Amino acid sequence: LDGKDHVLATNNDPGGIPCHLHGGLTGFSKVLWSGRITDEGVEFSYISQDGEEGYPGQLTVKVVYSLNDKNELGIEYTATTNKATVINLTHHSFFNLAGEGNGDILNHELIINADSYLPVDQGLIPTGELKKVSATAFDFLKAHTMGERIDGNEVQLQYGKGYDHNWVLNKKPGEYELAAIVAEPISGRIMEVWTTEPGLQFYSGNFLDGKDVGKGNKPYPFRSAFCLEAQHFPDSPNHTNFPTTRLNPGETYHQKTVYAFSVAEK
Repeated sequence: LDGKDHVLATNNDPGGIPCHLHGGLTGFSKVLWSGRITDEGVEFSYISQDGEEGYPGQLTVKVVYSLNDKNELGIEYTATTNKATVINLTHHSFFNLAGEGNGDILNHELIINADSYLPVDQGLIPTGELKKVSATAFDFLKAHTMGERIDGNEVQLQYGKGYDHNWVLNKKPGEYELAAIVAEPISGRIMEVWTTEPGLQFYSGNFLDGKDVGKGNKPYPFRSAFCLEAQHFPDSPNHTNFPTTRLNPGETYHQKTVYAFSVAEK
């Protein structure tokens, strides 16, 4: 960054290719945040010291979780820094709209408002190409079940044992718009994802093996949950054609993502 190398942890190696994932060995999901109740919801704050996990700059981060009467779970982030740095925050909850422990997610119907996605290499790192979803298993412009094409012979599916890719949303960065809709036909539950972010990572739980246990003490086996993570594109610092993840002193990082829940009329 600005001619200076910053060495980050290599803490993941899909395909045998070491890479840096989730902010490092002790990412923001593993540190203690300060919390307080506000009129908006629950506000968490954290100060990441200069050099933490190899990143430059003292980063002051706040995230507000809110829940309203429309069954909308809102997540709003802000951050500032005293040195130029990079930042790409997201929300990594696992969902199964049939309910925890009620089978896999392959019958969930998914729509993603994106004409393109980011192909990856064997290490699941974007190559830098923006590829059209047309005529591929990555076309969710109209509803398809998550399992309909997941075991196809496309090499991109084989790299990730299913879906673990970033979609390029049909919107300008910063504009708050609908990114995705998921429907579970048996329960009738529907989840919408709204965001200001330019990308959406769809992960179909391909590396779940039962070792992770949910809040109901039920294990999460293979493809028993999915993630829809609104974010900037992975590996953005290494691709100048991606929207920048750089944050400079005097600037404020801001993003908002909402998961909105409803039930289909019968």
